[in-house]
Amino acid sequence: GFIHRGLEKLVETRDIHQYIYVAERICGICAFGHSYGYAQTVERLMNVEVPPRAEYLRAIMHELSRIHSHLLWMGLAADAFGFESLFMHSWRLRERILDIFEAVAGGRVILSYTLIGGVTKDIDAPMLQAIKDKLASIKDEYKQICNAFLKDTSVKNRLVGVGYIAPEDAFGYGMVGPFARASNLNNDVRCLGIGAYGDLAEFKPILSTDGDCYARVQVRAEEVLQSIDIINELIDKIPGGDFYVPVKGAPAAGSEACNILEQPRGEVYYYCSGNGTKNLERMRIRTPTTQNIAGMTVALKGCDLADVNMIVLTIDPCISCTER
Repeated sequence: GFIHRGLEKLVETRDIHQYIYVAERICGICAFGHSYGYAQTVERLMNVEVPPRAEYLRAIMHELSRIHSHLLWMGLAADAFGFESLFMHSWRLRERILDIFEAVAGGRVILSYTLIGGVTKDIDAPMLQAIKDKLASIKDEYKQICNAFLKDTSVKNRLVGVGYIAPEDAFGYGMVGPFARASNLNNDVRCLGIGAYGDLAEFKPILSTDGDCYARVQVRAEEVLQSIDIINELIDKIPGGDFYVPVKGAPAAGSEACNILEQPRGEVYYYCSGNGTKNLERMRIRTPTTQNIAGMTVALKGCDLADVNMIVLTIDPCISCTER
């Protein structure tokens, strides 16, 4: 309750276009993802057909956000083990992602790139190629970081077998994201045909059957490499055309829409209802940490006190998202 900001209540005093900037501030790490998920929900509410190019541009930016989030987390994990150099190298690579954000949208954290109906501006061919080139350099260096971190004996001793969660517990507690996929629960909505852009690129979810802290680290590490491959595929397949369609009017009274989006920490659920005005009647968000907190009690049960920090870290909780 220390950082509760009443962001869902603000939807009643901001019109649908103004609120997208509030949605971005739900979480600084997942800022683009929240504006993306909110915009998609309102578009469903108003039956807006977004141009295909805009969908690809959104997907590219969202996967970049996933890389940025996972690199931030990898740095924190390395720092928790005392690997200061790996911490700095991980965040150095993350800075390159923020450089891409700045070149495309003008911001490094809050991008204000998503609009209801598309995105604020196009990404031309030279910039798309520059993104691919920068990701290629990140990929090579990131593999070296992962090898140094994941193959370290002290890391394995601290993480292997610690904080175990069985697949049935992951399912029963409704866990989401890498936290669940490390327990072999396939709930990546991008791959289930119900997410935002699962039909734009072909890939399989990163899963592990081990269910411990080490498995959760591995899943996140591999997802960075997977996101780079997804972005390259999206850039190669991106169609031409418009990147924005103007949206006028207001959601009909009594209209309702929901949407799910696979954010870096897991599935986020959005719900919106209209009342005939430009302000929504209600907006509700269920964030990944809300789902995973219950599962954290399973991982912590019977563990050593010294392992609590690492177990919580592998869950990657976000208090800002949870409290709003």
